Amino acid sequence: MGWFTRTLSSPPSAAAPSPDPTAERLIDVRSAGEYAGGHIDGALNLPLDRLAQDAARTVPDRATPLLLYCQSGMRSGMACQALQQMGYTQVRNGGGVGGLSLQLGRPIRRTA
Repeated sequence: MGWFTRTLSSPPSAAAPSPDPTAERLIDVRSAGEYAGGHIDGALNLPLDRLAQDAARTVPDRATPLLLYCQSGMRSGMACQALQQMGYTQVRNGGGVGGLSLQLGRPIRRTA
């Protein structure tokens, strides 16, 4: 049996299951204007420049699973670090809005 055949017939590895995205609170860290222009359906807007002031009021339970995104993933990466420093324990960077929308299978909505 060749390598290729063994690889195809081998059972999948017992990797850790990926987190359930429906259990995570979706946070858009872009500006209010960017959010209004189009955000993932169900996302809460918590702009990076207001994160320190608004996070505790908006998401008081620091164990809440959070999935953050922005335009490219850079601001959401900074927001993840800031939230972790504030004591939030389950924070993930979802990257950019377009890619995450496709990955989650959720449409992008505009605020009226």
